Amino acid sequence: MKKQILLIAAFAAASFTTFAQEEEATPLEQVQQKVEVHDGAISKLNALKISGYVQPQWQWGQQDAGLKVGGGNVTENDNKSAFNRFGIRRGRIKFTYDDGGIATGVFQLNIVDKSNASGVSQAVVQLKEAYLNVKDPWNGTLQLQAGMFDRPFGNEISYSSSLLESPERSRIIQTLFPEEVDLGGKLILQAAKTSPWNFLKFEGGWFAGNAINPETNNRKDFIGHLTATNVIGSTAKWGLGASYYNGGVYQGTANVYTMAGNGFVLNSDPNNLSKYAKREYFGLDGQFSFESPMGMTQLRTEYIWGTQPGSNSSTGSPNAAANPTTDTYIRKMNGWYGILVQDLGQSPFSLVLKYDSYDPNTKVKGDEIGATATVAGAVKTNKADLRYNTLGIGGLWRINPALRLQVFYENVKNEKSANLASTTRSSDFSRDQLDDTFTVRLQFKF
Repeated sequence: MKKQILLIAAFAAASFTTFAQEEEATPLEQVQQKVEVHDGAISKLNALKISGYVQPQWQWGQQDAGLKVGGGNVTENDNKSAFNRFGIRRGRIKFTYDDGGIATGVFQLNIVDKSNASGVSQAVVQLKEAYLNVKDPWNGTLQLQAGMFDRPFGNEISYSSSLLESPERSRIIQTLFPEEVDLGGKLILQAAKTSPWNFLKFEGGWFAGNAINPETNNRKDFIGHLTATNVIGSTAKWGLGASYYNGGVYQGTANVYTMAGNGFVLNSDPNNLSKYAKREYFGLDGQFSFESPMGMTQLRTEYIWGTQPGSNSSTGSPNAAANPTTDTYIRKMNGWYGILVQDLGQSPFSLVLKYDSYDPNTKVKGDEIGATATVAGAVKTNKADLRYNTLGIGGLWRINPALRLQVFYENVKNEKSANLASTTRSSDFSRDQLDDTFTVRLQFKF
């Protein structure tokens, strides 16, 4: 019995010793294991890209102007005059993870200086982008993108805010597409670079239609954009695009107004409540650039027209945390912009000229706005139906690859109507409002 116990003990000890010898790594193996761990960590770090920019600015405005930073134009004695504000127009930080596989993740925050309901300026942190992009593993011709990202309509929406040659996007873009982004999913289709069809690209998908806010209804909006781009020799490039938007806006009451003559006619069918007013846009865009001894010349333009549901006082698209509860007013609108950017030779300076126009109601103009309706029982139009034209001129100084200085003056002209006269100067639209602005912006990009 003792011999058996001793044999078992010896066998167990030998097995444990062998196991320990097999598990214990040599010094070289230990170094190799550490290198593999470090390589994995470095690989993950290389796949993660952190970028962003900050735009501090000083802005001056005439007494009726609406500046993009700081509080409103209210003085201690409520006496309005020209005013100026310092602020942070945009503060972006973006995280992109791409390990070379089929999926890429993007997450971007925006830290901005905004006024609250009381007119007090405060910092606001917003989710700007959060999406996943998955491409097919064969040749990358098909991609699926889902989350919150730029709407695929036209050219200026997806044009990076860090590259904008004017301080803001055009009035029609800001009105129809607030915040530029939306929740949804889209397909991206483009042939491989070796294909003769690579110059064509299609983006299209379904969206919530409520900008950066949570979705509030069951309706989904379709947005599609088809583009063609190509080069001319080695010094020029052109691009053309066509866009389509088909969606709806929730009707918060039974009252729906449409244009007839020079006024709005009411349809108060109880069935209108909780249905959707048609929201439909068409767009054409074009871009052209070429290099010459004068420097790079860029020309971009876009024209949009269609049907826009709004309220009596606004033609803005949905951008709120709840469905609208106001009556619905349906208008035919159009607008366009054109921008010319001319580099000064090989210097770091550029001159910028931009013109944009937005007509929220193409059925009336001039003194027809606010006039007594020609159709019995119709509601008069008002200042929300006035057209705005903006001429901007400015310059850019690219101090270094990370730092840029921008100066820009905007002359804003509103449509006038004798029927919108008022003894309160800021409400008197029988004349041009005093709302010109001048912006000085410093941008640091990393």
